[in-house]
Amino acid sequence: MKLGISHKRLAVLVAIGLVLIGGGWAYVHFSFSRPVGEGPAGPAVPRDAFQKPWTERPVLLVGLGDSIVAGLGASRLERSFFNRMIANPKDEFPEMRGVCLAAVLPNLRHENLAISGTTSIQHAQVVEERLQPQDSDMFGLVVMTTGGNDLIHSYGQRPPREGAMYGASLEQARPWIRNYEERLGAMLDDITARFPGGCEIYLGDIYDPTDGVGDAPSVFLPHWPDGLLIHAEYNRAIERVAARRPNVFVVPLYQTFLGHGSHCRQFWRETYAASDPHYWFFTNIEDPNDRGYDAIRRAFLVAMVEHSRLRASSEASAGKTLPAKET
Repeated sequence: MKLGISHKRLAVLVAIGLVLIGGGWAYVHFSFSRPVGEGPAGPAVPRDAFQKPWTERPVLLVGLGDSIVAGLGASRLERSFFNRMIANPKDEFPEMRGVCLAAVLPNLRHENLAISGTTSIQHAQVVEERLQPQDSDMFGLVVMTTGGNDLIHSYGQRPPREGAMYGASLEQARPWIRNYEERLGAMLDDITARFPGGCEIYLGDIYDPTDGVGDAPSVFLPHWPDGLLIHAEYNRAIERVAARRPNVFVVPLYQTFLGHGSHCRQFWRETYAASDPHYWFFTNIEDPNDRGYDAIRRAFLVAMVEHSRLRASSEASAGKTLPAKET
């Protein structure tokens, strides 16, 4: 009786082993390898818009909302998007030096009222209780993110409810979505009323750490069949509320972050960002890392360059015009 493995069978077994090893490597690399990269991130900001003051008026920059505005996940507070909008950090990228609000608003004050972990229900209370009415000579610039925690809390660990709807069906969430839209509209009107001298509100929509795929386990959360549907309805509510108010502008964080979530390495997806295929989220999944905050800072500044009537007044005095908000 002949014992042992023939050379042919051994070659087949080795080939199978190599395929399995290669397949395992590919699965890990394209599913769980999420390098953050280095250097600048996000859209380009036009430098020429920051070469001269937008206004001599007193301006109050207010941060409202959740941990994105509060800066959770930034390695240093000066690298949060709110602080980076105001002034450049010492290690600023060359193309962004001098591209900040302090360069164009010489009488700028700032106050960050954002609180990590809070929901839109709590944000309405913050506006009511902590945002002080301003004098008529003060112009308000408000940056805000609200609603993301309504969706993600309590991470599937408790039955879904309003303000913590993770795991809900779309039908179950519909009244909560309607309440969110009404609450957000009332909040924006309340903010506007506290600035009799005028204000602009820059409202970030809600990004998706799964890059639009909706596979919650890829970000280590329980499966949520209707998660993407509810997320999309929240973003539509943000768009509708902003469209009804001429001083409110949506900052496209959802679009900005596509390709920089849990599937950032998967080159076959439409969201793949070939020029920067890196992960912009902090270790807690739901907040940005330093590069993500750089991208958010840039997205908000681009929105201000495009829409702020402070800059429009400056450009008008120089014989230029800016497009009005589409309604």
